[in-house]
Amino acid sequence: MDTEFPFYPINDFGPAMKGMAIGGLGIVHVFLAQFGIGGGLLLCYFQWLAQTGREPLARRFIDGYFKFVVLVSFVLGAITGVGMWFMTIQVSARTIGAMVAEFHWIWATEWLFFCLEIVAGYCFYRYGARLDDRRRMTLLAIYSLASWFSLFWINGILSWQLTPGRWLETRSMWDGFFNPSFFPSVIFRTVTSMAIAALVAFLIVNLLPEFDREQRMKLIHRAARFLAPALGMPILGVWYFLVIPADSREWALGGNVPMMMFFVLAIVCSTLISGYALLGLMRYQLYVNTATATLLLSLAVLATAFAEFVREGVRKPYSIRGYLYSNSLTATDVRHFREVGCTRDDPYPLRNRDTYPNPQVALGAHVFRNLCSVCHTPAASNGLTHLTEHWSTTQLRLNISMLQHTKPFMPPFAGTPDELEALVQWLRWTNAGRPADWSELHDEEALRQIRAWLEEAGVDSGDVRTVADRRP
Repeated sequence: MDTEFPFYPINDFGPAMKGMAIGGLGIVHVFLAQFGIGGGLLLCYFQWLAQTGREPLARRFIDGYFKFVVLVSFVLGAITGVGMWFMTIQVSARTIGAMVAEFHWIWATEWLFFCLEIVAGYCFYRYGARLDDRRRMTLLAIYSLASWFSLFWINGILSWQLTPGRWLETRSMWDGFFNPSFFPSVIFRTVTSMAIAALVAFLIVNLLPEFDREQRMKLIHRAARFLAPALGMPILGVWYFLVIPADSREWALGGNVPMMMFFVLAIVCSTLISGYALLGLMRYQLYVNTATATLLLSLAVLATAFAEFVREGVRKPYSIRGYLYSNSLTATDVRHFREVGCTRDDPYPLRNRDTYPNPQVALGAHVFRNLCSVCHTPAASNGLTHLTEHWSTTQLRLNISMLQHTKPFMPPFAGTPDELEALVQWLRWTNAGRPADWSELHDEEALRQIRAWLEEAGVDSGDVRTVADRRP
């Protein structure tokens, strides 16, 4: 083979876009993880209230709350965590491979803290009720610090995907880890974790039968203090937006309609929670019943979902900014595949090849699988046929050739003119209802024009050069 490009088997998720599968699982895992982190901090606060005599109900609350931390965060969090590793390998093995290769010592350190978190947590779960206050605080502090440092290490790796900073030049692990968005994102996630822990506390207090209404009122207003830092989220949000790339900001601020919509919805949900905390709990000292607690917690889940969608989306067209495109290709790979093709060295055969009417259409399906299927389906979620069904044949050739300039959140096309033409014919055949008979089309003039367009487009992302720069 002429290249060391690592081909991986590509799995078919049916009508579900792969991003939806990993995104849905990721949202659940992030929410549970942040609940576990914030829950540890909240429990330390209540243990301090208990051992200083400030809140007689605190110890009973801790014992009840921690059971939910173990059952929900430990068990479901661990299951979804393993699921995330499995899913990322299925969807983008090269991306997770790069993350492990660059940060294997960081991952190892995070796993040590995670193990410490689990051990401390289960020790408290098993023996906490019979320990004195000092030992209880020790175990809770170990659990809380270990869980927060787990966030600390993972945050550096995740934020590196969007803002690798000086790592692109130095390839230094620490330059990548302490990247431009590291500190705003780790503080933002800490504040979010505290808010989620407080909202969960509102619900748990209402579900614990040993407390009457007056006692619940006292505990709720104690826990509500963990919502106070959320009032600073606008400042943290502005800080975060100032350090991410300019084109990434543009996606959320109007450059991409779905992304802008989810960004606004995340702000609305967060504002509703903060507004209720400020006015309802701090100003008017209202009681939070089960229904209200459930509603507030649901808003937090939605805010997390919308924010994670935006965080993932603003990386487009990359999975690792400036290094790896969303379809797991580097600019060097794109240049190579423009010459030899993206299917020539692929060791994995196309499924159901006999169902295609001719070799050209089958080649187009193979190109779709290798270059497009990580973000698109043929005709379901984010289906290519839905996006292109009204394009003429010339538009298909031009727009795909100049893909990163047609839509700057798309990576450049990484294949030969023949492969691009095959993709065009596959799209036309699919849009025509997949008839049994379909003639191959070989137009030498069209192939020459496609090659010229590909050379004009280049292999860099669409934000690197303006249209004016590309003109002679």
